[in-house]
Amino acid sequence: MASAGLLTSEKPAPEKGLKDYYKNYFPVGVAVGARQLQGAEAELIKQQFNSVTPENAMKMGPIHPEENRYFWKDADDIVDFAQKNKLRVRGHNLLWHEQTPPWLFKNADGTTVSKEVLLKRLHDHIFTVVKRYKGKIYAWDVVNEAIADNPTEFLRNSEWLKICGDDFIAKAFEYAHEADPQAVLFYNDYNTERPEKRERVYRLLKQLKDANVPIDAVGLQGHWSLQEPNEAELRKAIEQYASLGLKVQITELDVSIYPWEKERRERRPGESDAYTPELEQKQAAQYKMFFRVLRDYKNVLTGVTFWNVSDKYSWLDTYPVAGRKNYPLLFDQNQKPKKAFWEVVKF
Repeated sequence: MASAGLLTSEKPAPEKGLKDYYKNYFPVGVAVGARQLQGAEAELIKQQFNSVTPENAMKMGPIHPEENRYFWKDADDIVDFAQKNKLRVRGHNLLWHEQTPPWLFKNADGTTVSKEVLLKRLHDHIFTVVKRYKGKIYAWDVVNEAIADNPTEFLRNSEWLKICGDDFIAKAFEYAHEADPQAVLFYNDYNTERPEKRERVYRLLKQLKDANVPIDAVGLQGHWSLQEPNEAELRKAIEQYASLGLKVQITELDVSIYPWEKERRERRPGESDAYTPELEQKQAAQYKMFFRVLRDYKNVLTGVTFWNVSDKYSWLDTYPVAGRKNYPLLFDQNQKPKKAFWEVVKF
């Protein structure tokens, strides 16, 4: 395995952070876990970013593992760190088909709950979590990834949809708005730039707007790669969503050095995960293009958030391919800026 550190630009450490370079454009944030709130990564967070998103700590499974029990420590620690260091916080997330606790969809006897019971549980969860952080969290990813991966379908065939029909989406936004009327409420999804999925995301957002559901913004996750999206696709997506009067954020940005795969698999024999100079250069060029486009939409974009701090740890190290190291971020495994960093701040 090649060390990312060997390929890092020999330039000196940056004198200012991403948040400073982009102060006239949009806030720049990062997804964090409680383990990153001390040491070198914590210093990098404070230097580079002015917003944080809990990567996992506020998802329903981790924060609400049993019906009558919440686990607050990691989420509280992240919010406390943010307040101490004057960082804004994006809440992530209130409703998702993954990382849901086993009790959520079942009655005590193991049978599937009714729509009424599930919506009541959703209401109580949202009220409890959102009210706890009211005034400390400025925005929430309310509904995450409700659009189907299959282009012939509209909504994902999740337990939420099976039990509630599509009502769960509007209800989640209504509950969140009631719990904190000042919070900015997002629908958040991935592959939002692919034309076929873009049209379905747009359709959902328009339906919500037409029904006066309290949705304020759309989050384009930005799990991108060296292959996609291209410039035209990215511009079209931002403009199409913004045409609904919604604010737009890039909420989970990383640029994989591998092509997109959805299904989990094991690493194949002989499959390389070396971060070569060629890959580093391609990644730097792709980041340069992305941020050149994003700067053009500073009146629409209200934030860009990276999904993890540095190549020391990325969720892409284990997904979709177990045992394959990825290098998707602007800082290497030693928290030093990569070539891509210098391309992003050179404008």
